[in-house]
Amino acid sequence: MTPTTAKKSSTRKYSPAAGKSVETEMHEMHEGKLRSGSGKKVTSKKQAIAIGLSKARKAGAKVPEKES
Repeated sequence: MTPTTAKKSSTRKYSPAAGKSVETEMHEMHEGKLRSGSGKKVTSKKQAIAIGLSKARKAGAKVPEKES
């Protein structure tokens, strides 16, 4: 292994509970029921995933810290 090659982590980054939360939010987005904090309808997949991870983080699921 060369010094520039990073070793991959063998542990999961996200818990199954976090995945379930994201799945729920994606389902709501496809139904047109998901709203952002400002009250506007969410249309972006990335935004739906972010909302799901945020809710999972608040519920105490294993989710990495938010990147700034």
